Amino acid sequence: MNTVTIVLLVILGILIAAVIALYFLGKKMQKKQEEQEEMIAASAQQMSMLIIDKARMRLKDANLPAVVLEQTPKYLRRSKVPIVKAKVGPRIMTLMCDEKVYELIPVKKEVKATVSGIYITAVRGVRGPLETPKKKKGFFAKLRDKADKELKEVKETPKDTKKNKKG
Repeated sequence: MNTVTIVLLVILGILIAAVIALYFLGKKMQKKQEEQEEMIAASAQQMSMLIIDKARMRLKDANLPAVVLEQTPKYLRRSKVPIVKAKVGPRIMTLMCDEKVYELIPVKKEVKATVSGIYITAVRGVRGPLETPKKKKGFFAKLRDKADKELKEVKETPKDTKKNKKG
């Protein structure tokens, strides 16, 4: 057999083994995530709170309890997470929230939130619905809109007719 064929077969074997390993690892992680979501849903409770501020910041800078920092894996301690400061009853609390919920949370307004420990999982407005933020356009959508606009301008401008020259 040719050496190129042997190298390609070895690479193919390694790729197949990697795909199989990722498949089983993915199934295991999915089960773990479902269990965690069930635990969060079981301990969730409704709270009425006034949102003071929201920001994306590192866990160290967020004034979260020391227990939270100790339980967080080292590689995630430097990542920025969505943090919300809210007044719950007479106390001002620092809470973490879900990425999907973070965009919906209004600042300086009262909301009813589903909270599990220090984690906000859902939010709805006390006085009416919350404003949904506009979805950002992607690069190609902006480019397409710009091209469409240019085409409309070209079609709307009257074509130059031959001018009668006197002389």
